[in-house]
Amino acid sequence: MDKLTRATTEIGQRLRNARGGAGRTLAEVAARAGVSEGFLSKLERGQAAASIANLIQLTEALGLGLHELFAADAAPAKTRLALHRADGGQHSEVKSTGYRWRHLGGGAPLDRMEVFHLVFPRRDGMTAMVSHPGQEHCYVLSGEVRFFVGETEYRLKAGDGILIDSRQPHRAENAGRGQATMLMTVAKPAEAADTPDWWHLSTPIRTKETGR
Repeated sequence: MDKLTRATTEIGQRLRNARGGAGRTLAEVAARAGVSEGFLSKLERGQAAASIANLIQLTEALGLGLHELFAADAAPAKTRLALHRADGGQHSEVKSTGYRWRHLGGGAPLDRMEVFHLVFPRRDGMTAMVSHPGQEHCYVLSGEVRFFVGETEYRLKAGDGILIDSRQPHRAENAGRGQATMLMTVAKPAEAADTPDWWHLSTPIRTKETGR
């Protein structure tokens, strides 16, 4: 990897880490910075280069100093406190899964845990099994959810939860008559810190159609 490619990749990772730590979606940051969501996605993955003007706009949108993107010894801070309100923030839609998510906490560069609020609509549903490094715990807040781990199906009601090794193929869907909501806590091992979260992408990574 040449120096230019390495620098582009490092800048992209620092932007992504800062965005994740702030709990903001691609769409939110892109809108604030006046760039397209697609461009920001490519930039974060090291697949595009940005002008200084673009980087200034992005750092302002994220509350960073421009020097933080270029410092060779930049040491990203671990989340010490994150507060969320019941009426704050918006849910983002996960394409082709039938549900929406809202980031509640975690995800800073040195964090190993993230917490999400998921909303499952009555219609549509996730049809692909996914797997990723780490562990996750899903706790049903309201409604009913079918949670599939490999070939096994678990029916969860409000108050039920499930803890799994996330490398096992899994998926979830609404099982009730109305909307269902779930609290999802995801923990990653240190070596997977830079692995993109599938729910942040337009299509899931490492998926397998279930045929259900």
